[in-house]
Amino acid sequence: MKREPLWEISIVTSLEAEDATVELAGRIFKRPAAVYTNEETKITVVSVYCQKRSEWTLEKRGALREGLRLIKSSGLNIGAGKIAARRVAREDWSESWKRHFKPIEIGARLLIKPGWIKRAPRKNQAVVVLDPGLSFGTGNHPTTAFCLRELAAGRKGGTAQSFWDLGTGSGILAIAAVKLGYAPVRAMDFDPEAVRIARENAQKNRVLRKIRFARQDIAKLPALDQGKYDFICANLISNLLVAERRRIVNRLRAGGRLVLAGILREEFANVQDAYEELGLELATSRIEGEWRSGAFVFSR
Repeated sequence: MKREPLWEISIVTSLEAEDATVELAGRIFKRPAAVYTNEETKITVVSVYCQKRSEWTLEKRGALREGLRLIKSSGLNIGAGKIAARRVAREDWSESWKRHFKPIEIGARLLIKPGWIKRAPRKNQAVVVLDPGLSFGTGNHPTTAFCLRELAAGRKGGTAQSFWDLGTGSGILAIAAVKLGYAPVRAMDFDPEAVRIARENAQKNRVLRKIRFARQDIAKLPALDQGKYDFICANLISNLLVAERRRIVNRLRAGGRLVLAGILREEFANVQDAYEELGLELATSRIEGEWRSGAFVFSR
């Protein structure tokens, strides 16, 4: 069966503005961006890939333009700042990722690597093999990386710990959780394509039977649930984190840890206030570029 082409949305910028443009594209399209830099000219092209032409809306075009304007006003050279959209074969997209997706180490406990790179892990280092799909989450993005670091640091050897992955995307957090020894592990996403890709990635890592994947809308979950989790990662947009905070907190076990990510720096205080009202306190936080993530525990 012939596979449908993808839509490539690209932004021509400069090496100086690369990080800011990658973060901008990732925030608007809710998926990781590929980057290519010409070593001679130093011209950088940041690209995201969409399943359908309808995902490239006037609103997103306007958001990209406004974001580039703000990056420029901050003093960074954005280069040409040209935005373009074109259809590309899925094979071309796949080869593009192979040039740019590199292994990622999360301390000594976890190694994230693509299947085409042969790299042996360190002693006692868990390995997640992830060939990027269109779903958000490769470990490169600051919000995903923060979740992975917290997940690895929070694993207590010899102790049973359950994990709930909200907004699973590529499935990277759920897969990593199993590899680190969390059980049971549950993962959900509103996007059916994300759930499909996450299941495929779990299958490649031979952990599919250890993860309960579901396509669900968090807003439609029961307000209360008998199921409680020792560790929850919610890598969602801030307005959803605030709106559904009670559903999330009601599923956190006493003594558990809740990681909130996917939050813009200027929106973090509002999210923090909303969760502190429910009896949580900020245990640790990290700012990277435009993003701020935090880990919360119940106040004592």
